Amino acid sequence: MLPHNFLERYFVEIEAAVTQLPAYAESYVEEILTSERANLRIRLRFQSGCLLEINEAIIVEDGALKTLSYRYHLQRAGNELLFRYDNTPHFPDLPSFPHHKHLRNAVVASSKPDLLDVLQEAKINI
Repeated sequence: MLPHNFLERYFVEIEAAVTQLPAYAESYVEEILTSERANLRIRLRFQSGCLLEINEAIIVEDGALKTLSYRYHLQRAGNELLFRYDNTPHFPDLPSFPHHKHLRNAVVASSKPDLLDVLQEAKINI
């Protein structure tokens, strides 16, 4: 399969999952930079007022998608953090470094979640 097809298939899968949520897209940007690299930036506003921000930089490498960087941030309407997954390298003592999850009062070790799982987790937490 051509690298560009991996990216397009991924975007179709994510878009289909997003349309099933009780939310609307404040912004939705699929940016294909090259046949092997893309960015995804989405802001979803749920009926409850919660906001889910999704940012990914992805590449096709060795016939598979690989995420270079990511940030999945869910907050209540009043800006109270519910969770944020990211791989910003600022918690080197965590065993999952650089991957981690921010909670309201803690930062915990976490592997990189699948974006489809994050969408479901957001749906449950709103």
